[in-house]
Amino acid sequence: MSLGAIMAVMASGYGVMFTVLDDYRDRFGISESRLGMIVGIGFLSSFLAQIFLAPLADRGYAKPIVVVGLLLNFSGLVMLSFGQTTVVLLIGRFVMGVGLGVAFPAIRRIVILGDADRLGDNLGLLLAADVAGFAVGPLLSALVVGPLGLPAPFLMIATASLLSILIIGRINVEERADAESSKLAFDLLRIKPYAAAVCMGVAVFVMIGTFDALWVLMLDDLDASEWIANVGITLFVLPMIFLAERGGRLAQRIGPFRVGPAGLIIGAVYMLMYGLLPSALVMLGVGMLHGVTDSLTVSSSAVAVGMVTPEDRHAGGQGLLGGIQTLSAGAIAVVAGFLYESYGRFPAYAVCAIIMVALSVTAFILSGSQRSATSDDPVDVNDSANAVTGHA
Repeated sequence: MSLGAIMAVMASGYGVMFTVLDDYRDRFGISESRLGMIVGIGFLSSFLAQIFLAPLADRGYAKPIVVVGLLLNFSGLVMLSFGQTTVVLLIGRFVMGVGLGVAFPAIRRIVILGDADRLGDNLGLLLAADVAGFAVGPLLSALVVGPLGLPAPFLMIATASLLSILIIGRINVEERADAESSKLAFDLLRIKPYAAAVCMGVAVFVMIGTFDALWVLMLDDLDASEWIANVGITLFVLPMIFLAERGGRLAQRIGPFRVGPAGLIIGAVYMLMYGLLPSALVMLGVGMLHGVTDSLTVSSSAVAVGMVTPEDRHAGGQGLLGGIQTLSAGAIAVVAGFLYESYGRFPAYAVCAIIMVALSVTAFILSGSQRSATSDDPVDVNDSANAVTGHA
């Protein structure tokens, strides 16, 4: 899938940044708290882009917005490649976050409207492409940072971002605008199943934000070999490449409001274990099991949003989901970095696990009568639209 290739390219840049955090700390003297801020600001900028810019894709500009996202991703990666101070790295990560924030909801809209009957499969494929790209980042870092230097992987992916503009240019996209699409998506939160889906999505990104901010630093402090940190990330996300499509289909057929909370509770247990396990190799083994569970469950929030959002507002609905997710991940990355630096490993992971459980329970309650909704008995999006506009 061409759109999946674009997502993979954009995600791979973040995969590189994630694995060189310890290099930033050791080479340039940037503290763990500031590294958490660098990770977090990208989530913040992505939040702003997905909230305020993503609805433009619903107005007939999905394809141009993907191009803009690729150009911004290129610019951010170039800054990250040469940055040696907190300020430059913050700016680069901010710009990169905006690029991802505008492109991803537009891509999801194109995919959802392209084949609504395969909603779960196609969103699962996008997730697979996303994590495949993320997995390429650490491998690329391991291969080229040593012989070519720290900027090399960033510049390679920046070049791939420019080349990806040729891919989107060749894709046929049926653009159509609607008056309702000019609205920001906050009113969709009045739809309880949509709010439930957002709770599930936030729980996923609380997990991701904590994992991203701490994983490499934690293994480095445990004196683990560098290959464990880099290859470990790849092994964690590898199951998603093969199972994410099946996970999306599972959510669509069994019901995202059943699959999602169950997977998140299991994920919270894994996160708690990371705070207690004694060695890097044991954590690696647990991480691989964790990756399998996430592969089959984490696409539930996107599938749920696709089922309950009115057709003319898919980009706005997916953008609000992604925006709140990334803001949550940014906030928890800063908190996790502070907790890790001040109190140690277990408190940082325990706080994450508690938040995940609370959000999972909230999602399960809010889903109400739609808890068992599947693709064969979906939420009536027309009723959802009426509920939002007050015409029900």
